[in-house]
Amino acid sequence: MSPTKRFPFRFILVPAALAALCAFPAFVANPYALHIMILLFLATAQGEAWNIIGGYAGQYSVGHAAYFGAGAYGALILLTHYGIAPWFGTWVGVAAAMGLALLIGAICFRLRGPYFVLASIAVAEIVRITVLNTPALTNGAEGILVSELPPLVLGGKMITDFSSKVPYYYMGLGLAVATIVATWAVQNSKLGYYFQAIREDQDAAHSLGISLKLYKNLALLLSAFFTAQAGAFYALYVRFIDPTTVLPLDLSVQIVLIAIIGGIGTIYGPVVGALVLVPLSEVLRSNVVAQALINSGLVREDSGMGVFLKEHLAHAHVLIYGILVVVVILFMPDGVLGFARKLVTRKARS
Repeated sequence: MSPTKRFPFRFILVPAALAALCAFPAFVANPYALHIMILLFLATAQGEAWNIIGGYAGQYSVGHAAYFGAGAYGALILLTHYGIAPWFGTWVGVAAAMGLALLIGAICFRLRGPYFVLASIAVAEIVRITVLNTPALTNGAEGILVSELPPLVLGGKMITDFSSKVPYYYMGLGLAVATIVATWAVQNSKLGYYFQAIREDQDAAHSLGISLKLYKNLALLLSAFFTAQAGAFYALYVRFIDPTTVLPLDLSVQIVLIAIIGGIGTIYGPVVGALVLVPLSEVLRSNVVAQALINSGLVREDSGMGVFLKEHLAHAHVLIYGILVVVVILFMPDGVLGFARKLVTRKARS
């Protein structure tokens, strides 16, 4: 695409979309709508963070729940044990996640391909089991519950009301925008070119003098930094964390899927992936499909099928994700964003 054609998108549509998002809470006060938007921002931040190591550096980590959990536990452990505000504890969690990334990089970057994927899963599971077995610090399987958050001074204004979703909306929007800007900066820097060279051919990149160890670790550190920020944000928003919510394997898989379905190695691919997966997940969890089938008369509520749908469809999001991934890999190898771009290009040429 020529720079002329890109101009309207970069300098008109993106600021317009950002302005609309900033004004959204002023026109939409519905808590559920704000909740969905907050989940979209969180998923975007997770996907963009993974995209740095997976999409640009080509290292398919499936253990990002470890960094997410480190950020979440860092934010709440210092508050519950020492009374330190989570606005400071968040950075301790981020530092812990980056330390963990250095350790994982030192161990796992000696491996390639599927061995690296398996090693990243194993390390994340070790972190989860460690949290489960250190109840004095993490409260083990019972998790950590926080009833109230201390005031936050932001832009000279003290925020004390965290019962509203509006503060979380703007914090989530800021996090999503920060990760998108970071991804843009990586893509358009020498660092990003090194990452992409490693992704395309590690041996060729090494022969050109690119340090594989250094740049893989830098990509993982950046990715862990933003993933831990997302974990801390989740902990502050939900105010309850335990190993099954912030450290499970399926969370790591979902983070990867956001980027793969949207389009890996692109700036806006994770945004598209979040727009696909978050509404789909919410529809399945709230059993809208089962209720619609029953209300339309296609399925009787007291029939075997009706009972099965009401009991199990809400937990079928992982199965639906799997089917969606198969469809994307078969028919959209560049993700939904790449597929849309091809359609637009084909239409413009016809």
